[in-house]
Amino acid sequence: LAEACTVIRRLWTEAEPFDFPGSYVQLTGAFCNPKPVQRPHPPIVIGGRASATLRVVAEHADVWNFNGHDLADTLRRSALLDRYCAGIGRDPASITRSIPLPVSYDEPATTRDAISQALDAGFRHVVLSLPAPYPAGVAQWVAGELITPFAPG
Repeated sequence: LAEACTVIRRLWTEAEPFDFPGSYVQLTGAFCNPKPVQRPHPPIVIGGRASATLRVVAEHADVWNFNGHDLADTLRRSALLDRYCAGIGRDPASITRSIPLPVSYDEPATTRDAISQALDAGFRHVVLSLPAPYPAGVAQWVAGELITPFAPG
């Protein structure tokens, strides 16, 4: 994964063809054109909780997605990511933390509590997972019940 991230970033950003003699990826004369519109490149999003994955996140990711439903584990994994970042001299705040959260139509307070806990834990990208069947007006309901309470001022 680390080699793939390195190659992808180089393909997106380097103007000249390059060789890459990796252990898992070997390229000769690699080049990508046209380049992505986003500058310096599209965000690299990596999801996972394993220590090895978090090392790759620290080194390469712009966004870390963690599918944790246990807040204590989420906090431990986030702290581990911070330590890996410190070990390589990267500001942990430079990685956007993302988390999917299930939505409860019957108990929106439970969902708001989960959103609040995620925000308090440093997650700035929350993906709300809506279960089917979707009630009528679900988008307005989500905006009013779940998003508006957290909107800035």
